[in-house]
Amino acid sequence: MDLITVDFETYYSQDFSLSKMTTEEYIRGRQFETIGVAVKVNNKPTEWASGTHEQIQTFLDTFDWGNSMVVAHNTMFDGAIMNWKFGINPRIWADTMCMSRALRGVEVSHSLKATATRYGLGIKGTEVLAAKGKHRKDFTNEELSRYGDYCINDVELTHNIFKKLVNNFPTTELRVIDATLRMFIDAVLELDLGLLEDHLENVKIRKDKLLTDAGVTKKDLMSNDKFAELLKGLGVVPPTKISAKTGKEAFAFAKTDEGLKELELHEDDRVQTLVAARLGNKSTLEETRAQRFIDIAKRGTLPVPIRYYAAHTGRWGGSDKINLQNLPSRGVNGKVLKSSICAPDGYKLIDCDSSQIEARVLAWLAGQDDLTEAFAAGKDVYKQMATKIYGVNREEDITKEQRFVGKTTILGAGYGMGAVRFVDQLATFGFDMDLNEARRVISVYRDSNWKISQLWRQAQHVLKCMYYHDGATLGRQGVLTVAPEHSAIRLPSGLLLRYGDLQFEQEERGPQYNYHTRKGRNKIYGGKVVENVCQAIARCIIAEQMLKIPKQYKAVLTVHDSIVCCVPETEVSEAQLSIEKSMRWIPDWATGLPLDCESGIGNSYGECE
Repeated sequence: MDLITVDFETYYSQDFSLSKMTTEEYIRGRQFETIGVAVKVNNKPTEWASGTHEQIQTFLDTFDWGNSMVVAHNTMFDGAIMNWKFGINPRIWADTMCMSRALRGVEVSHSLKATATRYGLGIKGTEVLAAKGKHRKDFTNEELSRYGDYCINDVELTHNIFKKLVNNFPTTELRVIDATLRMFIDAVLELDLGLLEDHLENVKIRKDKLLTDAGVTKKDLMSNDKFAELLKGLGVVPPTKISAKTGKEAFAFAKTDEGLKELELHEDDRVQTLVAARLGNKSTLEETRAQRFIDIAKRGTLPVPIRYYAAHTGRWGGSDKINLQNLPSRGVNGKVLKSSICAPDGYKLIDCDSSQIEARVLAWLAGQDDLTEAFAAGKDVYKQMATKIYGVNREEDITKEQRFVGKTTILGAGYGMGAVRFVDQLATFGFDMDLNEARRVISVYRDSNWKISQLWRQAQHVLKCMYYHDGATLGRQGVLTVAPEHSAIRLPSGLLLRYGDLQFEQEERGPQYNYHTRKGRNKIYGGKVVENVCQAIARCIIAEQMLKIPKQYKAVLTVHDSIVCCVPETEVSEAQLSIEKSMRWIPDWATGLPLDCESGIGNSYGECE
């Protein structure tokens, strides 16, 4: 298989550029024009070609793409051009930016310039700056030649970065990158334009009605107390923070506060409306998303932009200004966006979700065998937890509300959550619990799952060992390796979960650790390490399972712990069995981990739930 490195240079201007537009919008835009492309096959000299679309097509057709790995730096961009504009579909897509993010972590820049400099491989040129606003016909021969040299240099840098990174990069993860990129490049999902247009109109009407009916004024919205009361009226616990000035608890209502940012993404568009109005925004997130979906629908199919290794734990993230990782699923009109995402004619969507995977990983990793065995036996672990909390002998006597508390405890208390936060978490679901009762529930959980509590303490010790560059162990033998020289934990994928520039401050309770992120320093403690590790392990499993799904059942989206596939409607039954089998597959390194899944079928993503 050949390694072909590519880089496209395209027309851009003040208003028509990737800094102002999404990748999909830019490439499908009417002003899009390929100025030229540079191609390097294996270690041969890089070739530059510029010309009409037809001339570049002829040039590209001379390469054996079907038997090649194609690598670029941001392949979502170059790969989409190759596929959408020139009909090229290589054997495998690779991406040096994705590889760099996985190897070096998400807290540093992974631009071509930064990556090449980091590894001492050369300097990225600046000729692109002189190309702003120029179509190909506007270049002189000398200018076009310099632009070609600039593009060739980018290809050489990308090629050398790939050669530098690939030796330490897990082969499985190369395939995961390919699968992730194909969700965007090989776009097959369609959007229901009529449904989206109706939804947008309804959202606007609902927003105006809410503000009118509530009699909300700007003064009301800017008053912290009144704004808090409005949120409570919609069943939302107002976010709080510790004031830097007073050291006391205060509402987190500043536009930079994470709590308010989360409310901007709230699944209830009424909450979005209040937050948008307070911030002075003309549109809510729901309106903006609906309009973006409408615009995409008018241009063609839906390329699914999923960012590989977007999070600290290696999980995927949203990209291209349509975060498909957090589409609302509840509330008024909540499912409309999901329902607008449809399979093409003759196909169905199958959404397969890994059941309680983090809770299962936690019990297994900690050696909490009774809980692990209960998961394996298919028992209702939420009811089992509720019997312990409420002192009920028979599971059949557990009420719906008691089971809900048991479920919230199992899914929420496993990472060291305290009583105060537990009360707040229950409140987000409309369930009120006294603080003393919450303390009792948390105590019951920790007593019943003492090995999980022990894992938190072990993780706290790991932080100390990483700081002093000492060896340590964490969890079940053979799953994780502490790499103190990197201030990191090596995951089953072979990649590192990093805590860069780990430091601590001595406090009354003991050393309080923190590490560097792009947004500042993050506090880290044993329970949080365990949460990071369990999420990272779950991601490793989902990634490997995705590769087990037969290629004819194309994976078109992954959200958290689920994979959505597009399958021929004549093969739905076989496909569902095959996909579920893949999602129950257990990697060799995870022997004894009880995995399970459930799936739904529909013409749209929303119907699958």
